[in-house]
Amino acid sequence: MENTFPVYKVDDIVQFFRTDVLTGQEAKHFAKSDITPNPKVDVIQRLYMRVLHLLYRFNPIDSHYLAPLSENIQFPMLHERATPIMSVYLCMCQFLPICHIYDFSLNDLLNPKAKRTITILSGIQNFLHFRKQRLEIIAAHQQAFRADMDKLQAYARGIKEAEKKIEKLMIIPPEQQAEAKELAAALTEVKNATMQESQEVNTLNEQVAECKTEIAERSQKLSQKKLEVATQKDEIAKLKSQIVESPEELKSEMEKMKENIKNIKSSKELAVEKLVEVQSKVQCASQGEAEIQAILKQLHDLQASMCKTNQQKEEVQSLAALSESLQKELKGLSNEEGQLKRALAMKLDKESKQHIRRQKKKELKDQHVQNILGQYDKIHEKREEIVERIQIISRETTQFKDKMLKLRYSCNHNTEKAQAIYDRLLTTLEQYHKRLENLVMEGSADFTKMKANF
Repeated sequence: MENTFPVYKVDDIVQFFRTDVLTGQEAKHFAKSDITPNPKVDVIQRLYMRVLHLLYRFNPIDSHYLAPLSENIQFPMLHERATPIMSVYLCMCQFLPICHIYDFSLNDLLNPKAKRTITILSGIQNFLHFRKQRLEIIAAHQQAFRADMDKLQAYARGIKEAEKKIEKLMIIPPEQQAEAKELAAALTEVKNATMQESQEVNTLNEQVAECKTEIAERSQKLSQKKLEVATQKDEIAKLKSQIVESPEELKSEMEKMKENIKNIKSSKELAVEKLVEVQSKVQCASQGEAEIQAILKQLHDLQASMCKTNQQKEEVQSLAALSESLQKELKGLSNEEGQLKRALAMKLDKESKQHIRRQKKKELKDQHVQNILGQYDKIHEKREEIVERIQIISRETTQFKDKMLKLRYSCNHNTEKAQAIYDRLLTTLEQYHKRLENLVMEGSADFTKMKANF
């Protein structure tokens, strides 16, 4: 049978057991000569006791002497030497299968040999190396678990602080609420006023444009009339040079010209008055534009305040998203915590169950040690009886198999016969049904004939 673990050198075994298993004077006095060429029985037994103490916390001196004996045993002094050896033997029989050593015997304790002890100690050394690595990994997992727990607590605190900040940002104080209501009312009023003033400004602009068009038309008419007056003056001068007019006609023409001049002056005065009115209207429009610009500035300020409020809302939303992500991380960490707690609970349950099983096994083995020592000679007789029983049972099984084959053959034959009988019955029934149908048809024909005759 090949080993599933490496067989170490004697120097390596001695160094390992000195550093990791033995302590004090035992580690100093433990040497290579205790194992090879002839192992010392006391040293090997003490070494096994120290290994059991390291793994199962058995007191290496007292615990193995405390095996319970029955009260009515004769000569208990004879059992004082056998009890610790049997206790160590039983504990090693429980422990060594974990190290993949399945053939440990009492001879390895009472009369150890060099090669055998080296293989057993190398298996124990391999298991202790594995145990040390597992303990380091478990310690690293525990440290990571503690760090995750600290992170979880920090995240929970951060989430609580963020929730408080969000509540503060979402809740507007009463002073600011009144200001916000006033600002909203002022905004609505300003919007309504701006709409009305913009409509008035539009109407004023339309009126100014109409006045400008009228002024342009009247200025054109004035220029035309001036040209006409100038042409008329030239014509009058030419006529005066050519024709000597009568004084009455001249007077009438001069009066007409004066009336025309008066009309022109009156039209000029009206135009000037309209210009003044238009200028006043333009000044009013400029004042309205200035007021509108002030209102626009107020609107821009209100837009800036609204942008700030929107930014605050965005910050609140980002904080809410942050809180959601932190809550997700918290859930993940809580799930990991639950898994780790379950794993720890499972480990603790397993350890407790194993401890209870070990205690039960110890109690049972301590109770059965005397029976095992007394019944050791009877085991061979029982084995022979069991072998005979097994042979008898094997013969009976062969006979039973033969009977089964015969019964199967007979069953198959009977089923074939029954199938043939069933097929015959079906054919006869079909023929019988056909005959019945023919008879019914003939009877119905006879009945119709009888009816016809009747």
